Amino acid sequence: MQKKIEKKIAILNVLKEQIHPASSAKITELLSLGSLMFSERTVRFYLRELDAEGLTIPHGRKGRVITEAGLAEIRSSTTRQMPGTLSAKIDQMIYRMTFDLPTRSGTVVVNTSLVDPNLLASCVEPVCKVFAKGFAMGKLMTLLRPGETIGDVLVPEGRVGFCTVCSITINGILLKHGIPMASRFGGLLEVRDGKALRFTEIIHYSGTSIDPLEVFIRSGMTNYQGAIQDGNGLIGASFRELPSESRQRLINIGQRLEEVGLGAIMELGLPEQPLLDIPVPSGRVGAIIVGGLNPIAVLEEREHRIFSRALSGLIEYDRLFRFEEFPRRLQSYL
Repeated sequence: MQKKIEKKIAILNVLKEQIHPASSAKITELLSLGSLMFSERTVRFYLRELDAEGLTIPHGRKGRVITEAGLAEIRSSTTRQMPGTLSAKIDQMIYRMTFDLPTRSGTVVVNTSLVDPNLLASCVEPVCKVFAKGFAMGKLMTLLRPGETIGDVLVPEGRVGFCTVCSITINGILLKHGIPMASRFGGLLEVRDGKALRFTEIIHYSGTSIDPLEVFIRSGMTNYQGAIQDGNGLIGASFRELPSESRQRLINIGQRLEEVGLGAIMELGLPEQPLLDIPVPSGRVGAIIVGGLNPIAVLEEREHRIFSRALSGLIEYDRLFRFEEFPRRLQSYL
């Protein structure tokens, strides 16, 4: 997966330096000058994926040009190459968000996917089912129009920004209530009859610079179709820890989060007891939080390559709406 990402970035870097559209043959030639030996067939394969993700735009026989989303992907990839930056970014976003639970106002952290609105319209039903079945971070989302930006992501023409609340928002809310929540790892969670069974794959946040859910979704390792059909599948989730003494307070706050559409606590363990066979240190309690990128994964499972960025930026809470409004709201983007 990492090698695949690196190849795409190499192609995007070539296109970034071109004034005019570049053909696959031209891109192959320029890559070889940098000692990167790609076949033209391989370049064409990746260009089709980059087109589908909105990172490049085809101009007939003239070739391709890079989009603003493609430039943002290059900038993001540079950050990813610095070890430990994901944990640092998580901490940064937690402190920057301003959401206040009592007043239901302020900013929350969101993930952003750039999608063709017609493609998104064809997948409205399964996307909504991910929310309805409780396999999404809360019940809220929003849409961005072409030209709008979130963080360093610009929504290009022909795309809509599909934003879901990032589960890191939970950490920020709890911190404002005096409860420090530590994020240990993101993983693929097997669900059976709609309930958490076990983690089948995990990536520790301290050892990666790429969001684990981005990796699992792009790699085609999820099974949301099964999860929303009969409750048996593989979804994205994370394992968090917090002080044992704060367990009851978390339960109380969790109920309020459900009321405002931000509920995402799937399982909560007992003090100093393993949760799904995962041990926790003395004085700690484990919690499983549902992944924020989960709704867009159903498109990837249908082999639609989507540009998605976890922790893409902050957005005002009052711009979010419940998923039940999604079909109607999307109509104005078609």
